[in-house]
Amino acid sequence: MKITTQFDAGSIFVKDLTHPDNIRLALRPDNASEFAQWFYFRLQGAAYTRCTMNFENAAQSAYPEGWEDYQAVASYDRQNWFRVPSRYENGVFTIEHTPLANSIYYAYFEPYSHEQHLNLLGEAQGSGLCQIDDLGSTVQGRDINLLTIGSQAESDLKIWITARQHPGETMAEWFIEGLLMRLLDSQDPTARALLDRATFYIVPNMNPDGAFLGNLRTNAAGANLNREWLEPSVEKSPEVYYVRQKMHEIGVDLFLDIHGDESIPYVFVAGTEGVPNYNTRIEQLQNQFKAAFQAASPDFQDEFGYEKDLPNQANMTLATHYVGNEFKCLAYTLEMPFKDNANLPDDDFGWSGQRSLRLGESILNAILAVSPALRRES
Repeated sequence: MKITTQFDAGSIFVKDLTHPDNIRLALRPDNASEFAQWFYFRLQGAAYTRCTMNFENAAQSAYPEGWEDYQAVASYDRQNWFRVPSRYENGVFTIEHTPLANSIYYAYFEPYSHEQHLNLLGEAQGSGLCQIDDLGSTVQGRDINLLTIGSQAESDLKIWITARQHPGETMAEWFIEGLLMRLLDSQDPTARALLDRATFYIVPNMNPDGAFLGNLRTNAAGANLNREWLEPSVEKSPEVYYVRQKMHEIGVDLFLDIHGDESIPYVFVAGTEGVPNYNTRIEQLQNQFKAAFQAASPDFQDEFGYEKDLPNQANMTLATHYVGNEFKCLAYTLEMPFKDNANLPDDDFGWSGQRSLRLGESILNAILAVSPALRRES
């Protein structure tokens, strides 16, 4: 048997591979921080052999509660991913699976590779409706790309969507793929109506370094980008620095920041209740957006999620809080599960890349519903 991780986003430590019934593994932390949860590896030479893979340091991971009721994903071809039997007991996360071929991949969630990212950019630009701009470079020199869809007229609403500040939350870029493909469909009436009144500014992957390195939450310098929005720097968090700079140049009327949550098995949003500029207008917009999103997708719900911040108690280093307060606009963090959506469970696939993609398509209905009332306060 052999386990390897020498590919885009690969991540695991192998402690002992002697016995297939006790393969001893350890989660590898982010390259420059202590966050550990993401894994992605290839197992070879174990066809038709019952394998028990024990992640011995799961209790020391970033979110130990994330292993409860969680099932890992696997794929033979890296195209079709499915859930495999998994359990969490006594601080050890265990996958029990009998591969049906000599080569199989296991991961924390369905990966979204850098090649897929580049292909997504190319497909978007090839539509003829999308302009790609380079905002700057990451710590390791990768491109920070902004996709602009719309006429960019001064009168247009400015809608900003960022994804994957936390690189291990790959469902966020699957979501962006679905949103983009629908928005760029010239035969889709919702997309056409939106582009008649709005220009979209989309960053599909805020953290390409961390994504390639197989990090869970940080960039190559060890920065948690979603804690950098008050004082980003070119040295530590250029991804936030350049995107924030462009926002101030263009303006923002609606901001969505797309994420995944390790522990909560639901799709939900978190708003700006605790920021200084929160007011009745934003509250009404939030309620209107959530009602429209629930009507557009049964996967979305508003019962379970994060506790709302008390007035003036928001952490202003978060993207949603900073942008919502700075531009006095509707701003939401959207969270999808690593596990499954408990409201609509799927035993074979759980929450998946395709379900994330479909959710991205459906959110355009919610954006259209609130668009007449979105113009930010001066």
